[in-house]
Amino acid sequence: MQESVPDRDELRDEVAKHRTPEYDVDPLFVNRWSPRAMTGEPLDDEEFLPLFEAARWAPSAFNNQHWRFLYASREDEEWDTFVDLLNEGNQSWATDAAVLAVIVSKTTFDHNGEPAPVHSFDTGAAWENLALEGARRGLAVHGMAGFDYERAAAELDVPEEFAVEAMVAIGERAPAETLPDELQERERPSDRKPLSEIVHQGGFRNQE
Repeated sequence: MQESVPDRDELRDEVAKHRTPEYDVDPLFVNRWSPRAMTGEPLDDEEFLPLFEAARWAPSAFNNQHWRFLYASREDEEWDTFVDLLNEGNQSWATDAAVLAVIVSKTTFDHNGEPAPVHSFDTGAAWENLALEGARRGLAVHGMAGFDYERAAAELDVPEEFAVEAMVAIGERAPAETLPDELQERERPSDRKPLSEIVHQGGFRNQE
């Protein structure tokens, strides 16, 4: 069973070693990272469905709510289907997840059927909500691009007006030592580019 929700009012020790925010923001944003090491234990519905509940409240153009989440828990008949979508590198650790999900987004608006240019943008906001809620609960949540997009669309019966965006692994945290050797040294929060490199006042400017 998942432990009680950790205190979100301060940076966790494992995060503070690698990350220092330049401005005062809620530690929840900095505490979120993408662990791979998971125990292989199942999660009850009430332990992982709140992550999708958080995603539900993301903003979207015309309130279209473009995002859809297709998932399988490790106890479901569909589990092997989701695992088989992953590339070999991701299979080496993501098979220890409790839940695997494929994120898709509706590429058109519901109200007029016209193309929705921000469908991926809005679905990304929903994914971030999911990831933050997972971090708040002390779960491992790891997004992935390393899978077969075409097979995901075909085998999960994704309608033509939806685009496959990403996969996600969700599970209980495990020690880094449980990972394959080549992944153990990467099992830590990564730093970020400085604010000066990603934020430009006025137009886009080259950095010297």
